[in-house]
Amino acid sequence: MESGRIITADNEIKEMLEQTKTIAILGLSPKPQRDSYMVAKYLQAKGYRIIPVRPGQKEMLGEKAYAFLDDIKEPVDMVDVFRNPAQLMPHVHEALRLKPKAFWMQLNIESREAADLLTAAGINVVMNRCTKIEYDRLFDR
Repeated sequence: MESGRIITADNEIKEMLEQTKTIAILGLSPKPQRDSYMVAKYLQAKGYRIIPVRPGQKEMLGEKAYAFLDDIKEPVDMVDVFRNPAQLMPHVHEALRLKPKAFWMQLNIESREAADLLTAAGINVVMNRCTKIEYDRLFDR
């Protein structure tokens, strides 16, 4: 199995996004003022299919919501994480079972332990990115 990589360069992130169609949004908030909601809505507007992952929600942004990554039974290209770093590791183990191509830990979410496990399993990792300006540049489709 080929090892995944920690992706940091803009051109590598953009290339990864060009190969991405379906994104599970882990920790998607139902509150429109939250970053996770704004990012999910932004991704939809850019043509990505989102899969909301949030316990207690049946549907979000017009898509069926799942309580856990383990509940998703279809291929996912990327897991986009909006969770407290202290709560990250159980989701990393779910992602290892789901086998996405990429795992993106959003701004202020970083775990070297998580990155090591994911990359060893062949999953690419983006950590601690991105600002609104970077989204506009990186997600330009």
